[in-house]
Amino acid sequence: MTKKLKISFKPMDIALIRRDKNRTDLKKDLGISPSTLAKMSKGEVVSLAVILKICEYLECNIEEVVEFVEDKTADANK
Repeated sequence: MTKKLKISFKPMDIALIRRDKNRTDLKKDLGISPSTLAKMSKGEVVSLAVILKICEYLECNIEEVVEFVEDKTADANK
């Protein structure tokens, strides 16, 4: 049985804190829409183009923006 994964943007939050920035800065400086930020807060999929913009903005690799984590709720819903 394969384990279910979900997206986490926790690395991005850490990278933002380290750079003294926040998600509002992403909205203002990159033009990221409120709906995209809401998706990120819920751990939903966003486009790779958005992730690329964030990587360029933070001058970092993708691992500092997004990661896959085990979805423990997937097992609970069975």
